[in-house]
Amino acid sequence: MQNADSSIIAIELMHQLRTESKLVSQYNYDAVLFVSFGGPEGREDVIPFLENVLRGRNVPRERMLEVAEHYYHFDGISPINAQTRDLIEAVEADLKELGIDIPIYWGNRNWHPLLPDTMEKMKADGIEKAIAFVTSAYSSYSGCRQYRENVYSAQDEIGEGAAHVDKIRTFFNHPDFIAANVERIQSAIDQLSEANKSDFQIAFTAHSIPDSMANNSDYVKQLSETCRLVSEELKLPENRWRLVYQSRSGRPQDPWLEPDILDHIEELNQQDVQALVISPIGFLSDHMEVLFDLDEEAAVKCEELNMEMVRAGTPGTHPRFVRCVSKLIIERLNSETPKEATGCFGPNWDVCPEGCCPAPQRPARPAVT
Repeated sequence: MQNADSSIIAIELMHQLRTESKLVSQYNYDAVLFVSFGGPEGREDVIPFLENVLRGRNVPRERMLEVAEHYYHFDGISPINAQTRDLIEAVEADLKELGIDIPIYWGNRNWHPLLPDTMEKMKADGIEKAIAFVTSAYSSYSGCRQYRENVYSAQDEIGEGAAHVDKIRTFFNHPDFIAANVERIQSAIDQLSEANKSDFQIAFTAHSIPDSMANNSDYVKQLSETCRLVSEELKLPENRWRLVYQSRSGRPQDPWLEPDILDHIEELNQQDVQALVISPIGFLSDHMEVLFDLDEEAAVKCEELNMEMVRAGTPGTHPRFVRCVSKLIIERLNSETPKEATGCFGPNWDVCPEGCCPAPQRPARPAVT
């Protein structure tokens, strides 16, 4: 990986933190707050969860019930909450190994534990200032700014005494994030049949967003850089991989990022591609979209076309990703710790600029005459 010297310096500083037994209070933060999307954990949770997700949006109830069937297909259980718990547990253990003893709280946007409830608990525990790790590696309204707005809303709801919260930077090009994805994809490649191990395509997938949101953020640029860095480590030429999208929603007449993974599979079939590895590069853990759109719909499409398909794992609790999160926390606690990044763009900013990643503008409704 690039920037090896920077990585060595960061590790040495973390060991210095441990050996000197420095207190977290010296760094002016009392806690870490994990902020995530949330997901249902039983059939009875599905409709209330989706009502939370879609609140304020002009989505027909019929469409909501259609999405609900995706969850019912898995008994109403999304893997995201369990995987967030596992990640928190792994990061807690890793931080303690590095000499950092700091409480970690967890609040979701759409399902329990809800962010306002968590921040109320933080207030009761005397937490005054926290750093937030948002479970999204890329910049966009829904993946960054909206989470900050969720925190602000929770603070307003709690009122006086609510903790101040600073968000940790995006990390699309962090060396450990890249390394975790490389190992997940290599493991998938290793599962291909011997006949296809030297001749396959990789489809990197990310959640599609409206063009109006993508055009006002670095979402596509950052995703493209992550794909490039991963492919470079795998020694794959540009003609062997492509960034595509999945899980499109919204009105059919509104433009969203394309191509869709299913359309891409059809295109590959026309090119006589025999094997495909799908890497959900835009996801940190197995969301419902990963399970349904890839493990179900994409898998069925490949089977119909007699195309071998293997889906690579998400970073989840891969040790390199766990260490990535720990380093991101430590660099914010200790200003002397260098920020790590690889590739063209360098590390992202700590404080988001005013007005970055604005909410997408909905097209005006035609006048009724």
